[in-house]
Amino acid sequence: MEKHAAQDAVILIPSLEPDDRLPAYIRRLKEGGFARIVVVDDGSSESYQPIFREIESVDDTTVLHHEVNKGKGIALKTGYKWIMENLAEEISGVITADADGQHTVEDCLMLAEKLEGGERALYLGSRDFNQENIPPKSRFGNKMTSFVFKLLYGQYLPDTQTGLRAFRKEDLQFMIDVEGARFEYEMKVLIACSRARIPIIPVPIETIYENENEGTHFHPIRDSFRIYKVILGSFFKFMASSLTCVAIDQGIFNLLNLAVFANGTAKSGKIILISTVIARVISACVNFLLNRKLVFKDKGQAGKAFLRYVVLSVAIMLASAGGTWLLGMTGMSSTVAKLITDTLLYFASYRFQERWVFRGDEQHE
Repeated sequence: MEKHAAQDAVILIPSLEPDDRLPAYIRRLKEGGFARIVVVDDGSSESYQPIFREIESVDDTTVLHHEVNKGKGIALKTGYKWIMENLAEEISGVITADADGQHTVEDCLMLAEKLEGGERALYLGSRDFNQENIPPKSRFGNKMTSFVFKLLYGQYLPDTQTGLRAFRKEDLQFMIDVEGARFEYEMKVLIACSRARIPIIPVPIETIYENENEGTHFHPIRDSFRIYKVILGSFFKFMASSLTCVAIDQGIFNLLNLAVFANGTAKSGKIILISTVIARVISACVNFLLNRKLVFKDKGQAGKAFLRYVVLSVAIMLASAGGTWLLGMTGMSSTVAKLITDTLLYFASYRFQERWVFRGDEQHE
């Protein structure tokens, strides 16, 4: 592999209270050909400063310091800002790696070569969680997260929690703008790239777990909660929006049918139809506004989004009728058939709204 690829990329390593593996790792990266390395000390105590001073003595290695711990997401963004201000003219892109040395120099070199291709993408160094040396909790957690991400965002990523990532320098500002302070930031990056149509490309790497990954600062319960809150956050808001609009639909229907039209021909087909249409139009408009503003936070043109929303709503309605009919042809009761069909279509509706209806200004060109 040509060394120029490594010379054109910068390695960024966020670190909290590292051990002697980090200086050794830095030296191996330098020997492998990486000309520029940036380390962010995320609030390590005074007893760890000799390690950072040793790192800083390595040629072309910069150490940035947080006075207090701010989280991995903030540490990465501190590094991105410094790189954009000081190195953007000289590099092809950025490679992030963890401080425990679990990302080999060879794998970093492989990602550096990917950056040389010039394609706008987020490259993920993906571990193989089917290997026997993987701790069971890590295997289960990553597979479950990959499944949920596929269900909601349409792409199966074998390793959603890898710290070894690479992207072109043109996306530095994009990465800085992604919200998030701690471990959940890396998941928010995946979601942001998915919505912006930036390709996410897994790259198989060596899988290394030393001492059951004891050196990690990842808190299994607290940080897993933050990650799943990110993954499921939009979907839970989508559900809340749907339930709110069901209540609005039912409330307006009953108000019109029982109160406003009470003096007319009671419960005639015409009155029920009028009440149903008015209630459904109002609840659908509210649903559109809630999804646009609160769920997907779309900043595109409202008119175009509304037209796509109407098209999708009609398509979902026709698909519901067709799916219920097809399942009914197998002998299944219409009640069960409609329940199955509408459940599947509910997830499909979320996907289409997230990817197409409310694509806004984030669509990747």
